Amino acid sequence: MDAQIKRGLLDACVLAVLSRGESYGYKITQDTSGVMAISESTLYPILRRLEQQGCLSTRSQEHGGRLRKYYRLTGPGMERLLAFRGEWRDIKHAVDYIMEEGDTP
Repeated sequence: MDAQIKRGLLDACVLAVLSRGESYGYKITQDTSGVMAISESTLYPILRRLEQQGCLSTRSQEHGGRLRKYYRLTGPGMERLLAFRGEWRDIKHAVDYIMEEGDTP
């Protein structure tokens, strides 16, 4: 898969998970595993980038004697997710057209 497409899909998957409620890194990897595998080493740079872009906010809370960082979708993050959904509907329509089996010579 093209790296830019995959990057966009990974961002969209993370935003979609967080649109369902705040979460933390390991849980996000688990929540996306049925759709697209994201390792923690791939996830954390995505989370940092999305946070720097204003798409996510964070808070820390102690859990099991350690601080756990929770991520939450912001208004701009939801807008970005909605934009991804619209763009991917268009792409899906084009891919469905390409994948149609029609008359072959």
